[in-house]
Amino acid sequence: MPAKKNVPALDCPASLEEMLAVSESINQSLLQAVAETAWSSPPPGGKGRSIAQLFAHIHNVRLMWLVAQKRDDLPGKLDAATITKAAVRKALGESSAALREIIREAAGTPEGRIRDFKPNVAHFTAYLISHEAHHRGQITQLARALGHALDQKSMFGMWQWSTHWREAGFEA
Repeated sequence: MPAKKNVPALDCPASLEEMLAVSESINQSLLQAVAETAWSSPPPGGKGRSIAQLFAHIHNVRLMWLVAQKRDDLPGKLDAATITKAAVRKALGESSAALREIIREAAGTPEGRIRDFKPNVAHFTAYLISHEAHHRGQITQLARALGHALDQKSMFGMWQWSTHWREAGFEA
C-alpha cells in the first residue's frame, strides 16, 4: 500500500506534551463555564469538595508530582478555602506548563522515566489526563446538582479535542 503524501511522522514525545496541553485547555474552558454562584457552594448533603476545591485539588496533585520530580521552580499551592477563579486559572496554567516540561524531558530519553511512577512517561500522561477528566466530571455534576448546570455548548465543547488542540497553540 503506498504511503500517504504530506502526512507527518508521528512524534510521540511531542504528542504526549500536546495531550496534556489539550487537557489543560479543557480545564480552562470548564473553569470559564462554571457559574460564580456555584464556585464555592458546598455540595448538597455537605460531603465532598466544592467546585473551587476540586480545581484546587487538580492543581495541588500536579504540585505533588512536580515535587516528586525534584523541581525547584514550583508554582504556589492553592488554598481551597479562599481561592478565586482567576487564581485557579493562573495556577493551573503554571502547573500545566511545568508538567509539560517534565513530560518533554522524560519523553526525550530512551527509558522515558518519571520518578516515582511506573512504567513510563506515556502512562504518566495518561494518568494525569484520567485524573483530571474524573474531576471534570465531578465538577459538571456538582454544578448541575447546585442548580447551575453548564450550558450545552460548554458540555459538548469539552469533547472538541481538535478545537482545544488549536486553542493550546498547535496546528496541523
